[in-house]
Amino acid sequence: MKNKKILFLTLHTFSLTGGIEKVSKTFAKTLDDLKTSAQIQSYQVLSMYDNEPDLGYVSQSSFKGYHGQKTTFGLAAIKEGLKADVIILSHAHLLLFALITKRLKPSVRIVLFAHGIEIWNALAGWKKQILSKTEIWAVSRYTADQIIHRHGIAASKIKVLNNCLDPYFKLSESVSKPATLLAKYGLNRDQKVILTICRLSSSEQYKGYDQVIECLEQVIKVYPDIAYLLVGRGDATELARIQKLVVKFNLQKNVILTGFVPEDELVLHYQLGDVFVMPSKAEGFGLVFIEAAAYGCAVIGGNADGSRDALMDGELGTLLNPNDAAAMGEAIIVALQKERPDIKAIQELCYRTFGYRQYQEKVSNLLLV
Repeated sequence: MKNKKILFLTLHTFSLTGGIEKVSKTFAKTLDDLKTSAQIQSYQVLSMYDNEPDLGYVSQSSFKGYHGQKTTFGLAAIKEGLKADVIILSHAHLLLFALITKRLKPSVRIVLFAHGIEIWNALAGWKKQILSKTEIWAVSRYTADQIIHRHGIAASKIKVLNNCLDPYFKLSESVSKPATLLAKYGLNRDQKVILTICRLSSSEQYKGYDQVIECLEQVIKVYPDIAYLLVGRGDATELARIQKLVVKFNLQKNVILTGFVPEDELVLHYQLGDVFVMPSKAEGFGLVFIEAAAYGCAVIGGNADGSRDALMDGELGTLLNPNDAAAMGEAIIVALQKERPDIKAIQELCYRTFGYRQYQEKVSNLLLV
């Protein structure tokens, strides 16, 4: 592998903060570290939409952003692809460049990251064709199963590479709730807080926060002043739907829609939460689950998707039927009532399993195949 030249093609790496973008950023850092340790000869990261890189994750000389100039990006991707031994794609939308390069240079190895719904949906015929000839790194067993069943891809073509915590993540010694956020949201230090962090999209109503809102009626009987922080940017249609649910269940004093929260403030929100809940029905993996566990939240997720990988089949948190609001309400109450002397142990288990160094080692092994 020491003589290998790696090309990593992405849509966004540093200009957005979603799950796929976090994976891309971490993988760029992995390539940079593999180059520094002489495990690969060189790497290039080409991003279709980024402008500037974060130099904590990638070297300036190895990164190029194309500011949304798709044609220029495409030509560069093919040019650099012809020099590369391995081309790694962050998203299925980039398969066209792999198809062209593979035809011009049959020996090049093509690898595709498969995250979730972007690969489960119906694909054009040519995409299925190139997918069947592409090595796939799926972020969870569930994502791998969906690719096999929906697109007829052979299981031998797919390897599971779980996502990981940020390369700069450090276990926190603090367990106190941030005073700045208590003041911002009008909460007291003893008030229990339920947390969900996700994008609120009318086209992706599978995260399960509406089920959480519904089950709060049950939770309030035990914790009348419970606060539910729903953190994330939302589109107008979805925000209106959520507000109607809040009014329907008379939860105006309990539900707080924070809107967009910058990445550097998310840590404080995890520290504010007592229980992180996201009973998703179509999660590819769920980085937020391992982040929440690593920051000391009790975690509740659905048992029907990639959340099972993130929560280690129940070792890191509670898995339940995402459609069962009553069971969810009961699980939240139990989590809030339970003394948690195991917080540190859960944090350490999460870090040992999903830490960056373990991820880097897995990537190195996959590249050696």
